[in-house]
Amino acid sequence: MQLITLQSEQIKVTISSKGAEIQSIRDANGIERMYNGDPKFWASRAPILFPVAGGMKDDGYEWQGQWYPMPKHGFIRFLEWQVEDIKKNQVTFLLQEKNEGFPFEYDLRAVFTVEGNKLDVNYAVTSRDERPFCFSIGSHEAYATPGGIETYEVVFDEEETLAHSLLEGALNTHDTVIVKDHAKVLPLKYEYFAVDALVFRSLKSRGVTLRSTEHNRTIRVDYPDCPFLLLWTKPSAPYICIEPWCNGPDFVDAPKEIDRKPGFTRVEKGQTVSKRHVITIA
Repeated sequence: MQLITLQSEQIKVTISSKGAEIQSIRDANGIERMYNGDPKFWASRAPILFPVAGGMKDDGYEWQGQWYPMPKHGFIRFLEWQVEDIKKNQVTFLLQEKNEGFPFEYDLRAVFTVEGNKLDVNYAVTSRDERPFCFSIGSHEAYATPGGIETYEVVFDEEETLAHSLLEGALNTHDTVIVKDHAKVLPLKYEYFAVDALVFRSLKSRGVTLRSTEHNRTIRVDYPDCPFLLLWTKPSAPYICIEPWCNGPDFVDAPKEIDRKPGFTRVEKGQTVSKRHVITIA
């Protein structure tokens, strides 16, 4: 395992080659803005979810008449990635791992670029397989909320009807609960996460800002390529995950065919598909 550090005058970012997972983002004052991975609450910090984010009905999918097993959040987040390229402000990690659930030839690159107070995160999937295949990808960054989440709020770019899609295990039902209506600001409460995550499947906003009622530090996440957004924490934990996903959790009655599931992208040999989000520290 390697730890790679990228730095500007405003932020210092450390990323592990295990999972290509962000370990730390410190601001210009040296304040840690990422959760520290305390196993008392959750031992991860920012796993990459591939080739699916969330759970699939029956823990798998069908593609071109064949069944493939696939666990929740895919299979790559604990694997060792190759450091393909590194510059002063950018690192590219490469993964080519396959298994029985995803037996395709591909290059997955995670490119992290630091510019000013921004961390640009770009995932690029290139097919090298003679067969077409389908994939999705998601992010699961956990941001530090010292003292707990209830002095923090999430500010949406647009006024939203915040309709949370209810979960049954790892799957969405077709029931929703309006967490807040005609609102741009969602004050965070642990009660929202008693079951699991808040799942927003139909937001207009393509960016959100995490801010505190007790200090003026903020974290902004822009997710132009991700239609789904989840928020998640555990009871009394000092972090909130802001999770842009390309797909949503399967519905309880989802079709088994992966190309009928919303948010999955089909790629042909030689094709590259990129998905990007940007984290801004202020």
